[in-house]
Amino acid sequence: MLEIATPKVAQVVLYAHEFERGEAELRAFIENLNEDEQASLVALMWIGRGSYEADELEEAIAMARREATTPTEDYLIGTPHLGDHLESAMDALGLDVSGAEEDLL
Repeated sequence: MLEIATPKVAQVVLYAHEFERGEAELRAFIENLNEDEQASLVALMWIGRGSYEADELEEAIAMARREATTPTEDYLIGTPHLGDHLESAMDALGLDVSGAEEDLL
């Protein structure tokens, strides 16, 4: 089960797409998520880039918890196309992040 709310994922997507202007905000936002939310966010990124399939969400979250050796914000910010990967994962899971993004604008 995904342990991060869609609006929070949408916020990360928006910050990631506006990285040049929003790196500090993205870093702070991810840093302030709880451990479960951070693990879910990493798992989503992995699903979006094809490392896991959507039906392997639980496995990806468990692996994200086990592999958390560096700050999550550093790991995710260092990932090219973070916003695109998160959007792809949400689509694969049948969750609409675009509506949540529009609400944030």
